[in-house]
Amino acid sequence: MASTITRRSFSLGLALAATTLAACGSKESSTDSGSTDVVKGETKDGDTVTIKVGASPVPHGDILSFVQNNLTKGSGISLDVVEFTDYVLPNTSLEDGSLAANYFQTPDYLAQQVADKGYKFVSIADVHVEPLGLYSNKYTSVDQIPEGGTIALNNDPANLARGLKLLQQAKLIEVDPSVKLPTENDVTSNPKKLVFKPVEGAQVARALDDVDAGVVNGNYAIEAKKVPSKDALVLESGQNSPYANELVVRTDDKDNPALVKRAELLTSEQTKKFIQDTWTDGSVIPAF
Repeated sequence: MASTITRRSFSLGLALAATTLAACGSKESSTDSGSTDVVKGETKDGDTVTIKVGASPVPHGDILSFVQNNLTKGSGISLDVVEFTDYVLPNTSLEDGSLAANYFQTPDYLAQQVADKGYKFVSIADVHVEPLGLYSNKYTSVDQIPEGGTIALNNDPANLARGLKLLQQAKLIEVDPSVKLPTENDVTSNPKKLVFKPVEGAQVARALDDVDAGVVNGNYAIEAKKVPSKDALVLESGQNSPYANELVVRTDDKDNPALVKRAELLTSEQTKKFIQDTWTDGSVIPAF
């Protein structure tokens, strides 16, 4: 699986060398006065704790940049953001202690990862919703999708199920309502005899020239310069959505003061206003 990892470095007078401490111990007690426990993926310099967090570049990295540049002064925390372009490495990096938190996944995806991988993770904040959309580079309406057409879908179980439910919303198929995370085998009606092509999530938008349509996650649609409210043939509702993008930490660290503070800043009124003012087309919607 091809992926890209980049860093958004934020400095508040912290030594970069301090990040090497993140590999030590599950929890380390600092000897500084007024100390707080430091967990894997965090480092402490004086009174400031630096949190290493993994995130998708857009919009997650942009939201974290806003928080770091505008809300962390005087809070006692600073953010070191590691950007991932796939949905696997942020969780493996949280598990191995390279990160203190990640911010990219929805409740269904988190639950599926916990069940499949045995991760001991928990969400400590719902931050935003990116409505999932059906896009096509060939057609301008669902009705134009031909019989036997190929539909690209995200291949991880949670997003595959979400994509099939969107196709049902578009009245292209019907799925078994008793199955929480349906697969292609749970499609009960497919009048156009559509062919489903599951691929890695980041590849769906790139595959649109080669398929009739594709169900694209919001962050990848934005990166592909799609405007969901205008370009999607069908779009999920962002209101009261069960698909909030969450701030996720290891279960043992859920009460860590620096992580709790970070959750508060991510769900502040200032952050809500930033999201609403930046994505005025509704492609990113506050979940709080």
